[in-house]
Order: sequence, then structure tokens, then C-alpha cells
Amino acid sequence: MQGSKGALKRQKIMKQINAKTKVCILIGDPVGHSLSPLIHNASFRALGINFVYLAFQVKDRDFENAIKGMKAFNFQGASITIPHKVRAVEHMDSLDPVARKIGSINTIVNQNGKLKGFNSDGMGALKALQDHRVDLNGKSIFVLGAGGVARAISFALAMSSQLKELHIGGIIKEEINCLVNDLRGVTEATIQGEVIGGGAFWGKIPKFDILINCTPIGMYPNTDKSPVPDDFLGKEQLVFDVVYNPPKTRLIKEAERIGCDTISGMEMFINQAVVQFEHWTGEKAPEEVMRKVVLDHLAER
Repeated sequence: MQGSKGALKRQKIMKQINAKTKVCILIGDPVGHSLSPLIHNASFRALGINFVYLAFQVKDRDFENAIKGMKAFNFQGASITIPHKVRAVEHMDSLDPVARKIGSINTIVNQNGKLKGFNSDGMGALKALQDHRVDLNGKSIFVLGAGGVARAISFALAMSSQLKELHIGGIIKEEINCLVNDLRGVTEATIQGEVIGGGAFWGKIPKFDILINCTPIGMYPNTDKSPVPDDFLGKEQLVFDVVYNPPKTRLIKEAERIGCDTISGMEMFINQAVVQFEHWTGEKAPEEVMRKVVLDHLAER
């Protein structure tokens, strides 16, 4: 009975924003496409906690002032998205150890006026693999992409498991070399990297236990595209595509067609939102609410 009264009290609080409402924000450019406001506000309502989440489009020239404003207004937390993930690091009072290695953040928590940076992308991907009961020890992994998401996932994998090999394929040689060198400092696994292109490159992919696409290829509205030619997937592979819109990309569909085990980017997207939500609120995130909000939105589109 006491619990029911508490729940009703929390629901009443959420009927309107008031002077006690805690604010979390999204900082990026652009932000109009983001599903984060839908996910987090639905989750706040589901738990009846007095939070609100707002999205702000912030140009690069205004980013430093935005972070200062976050402190001045005592906002509870923030999501950081393109193009500010790397730049945000220098404005934090402290960093999670993994985020420090990655060199970029997508989550800020205001801890009594001090801003701490985290990277929930890597944690979200790692949880998706763990939920799929994948034992990463001794595995060889091929990562397509060498940008921010690829860095986050690669470091999460390298620092949490005893991998056999991690191979990076990207389009910018300097970016690939930087990631490879940084990874070699945190793992004893074999780390290699090369520029995408040519039959010899694609021919290596089927030899790896796990393929992870960290590029935006295949994302809505370009759903007819795949980052990997159809003939270069291994039937025994696990294929993980971080793209979540659509939930089943062309890469995932082709992998399923030939019998591969697959993980949708939806899992990582929900997981990284869960990590953010729990850092900000101290409450267990309502994962099914988050999942339903995303699926309903994508179905409407």
C-alpha cells in the first residue's frame, strides 16, 4: 500500500515541470533526428521521477559556452553527439578511465558541480555482446570504421577481454594508424589496420569470428546499401551492425540469409541510453519502455 502511494505521488510530480525538475540535455549539431528525447522522457515518466530531457543544437563556436552554461544552470547531465564528442573531453573535471583511453565522450554527469565524462557507446556494444552470451576471450574481431564509434567499441572490447586479434578497416589512413597504435597500448591482442578497398581486403573478413560494422552505411534512408559486399560474409560469423535505423539493415538481412548469428544496432542504442539514464538518475532504467518507444517511432516512419 505504501508503495502504491509513493508511485501515485511521483506521477503527480510528473504532471508538470516545476522548480524541482532536474534537467538533462543533448548537445550536438544537428540534433533534430535524435530519438534520445523520446527515449529518456518516456523513461522518466514511466518511473515517475521529476526529470526532463531537452535537445539543443549547438554550433562548434558555441560549444565551450554551452558546457559553462550546463554548470551554471546546474543541469544534471548531458548526452554529447556529433561533432562535439572529442572536444568535450578537454572541458571535463574528470573522466572515466575507459573514456580517457578512447579520447571521446558521449555522456556527462554533473557530480555536485563537477562534470565527469563517460563513453556509453562502448559499454552499450559490450552489453549487447554479453546479452547475446558471446565469450570474447580468444576471439578475432574485424571492425569496419575507425571513427568515434569504432574507437569506443574497440577500446571496450580490448580492455574487457583477452582477444586474439582486432583488425580495423577504415577510409582515412591517419585515423586508422592512430587507433591501432592506441589499442596496442592496452591489450596483448594482435592489432592490425588497413584502408578499405579491393578484393584482398574483403577476402579477409570471413576468416574472423566477429564482424562489427561501425560505419553509417545502410542507415535510413539509404537502406539498400551495405558496408560489405554480399559475397564476403562467413557463414560461421557473428555479424553486429551498430546502425539501428532500420533495425534490420541490409547487412543484417544478408547475414541472416546465409545463416550467420546477428546482433542489431538497436541493442547497442538501447544499452547506451540505459547507461546514460542510470548515471543521471541512480535508478534502474526501464529498458522495455525505451525499446517500445524506438520501435513505435521507427514503425511510424
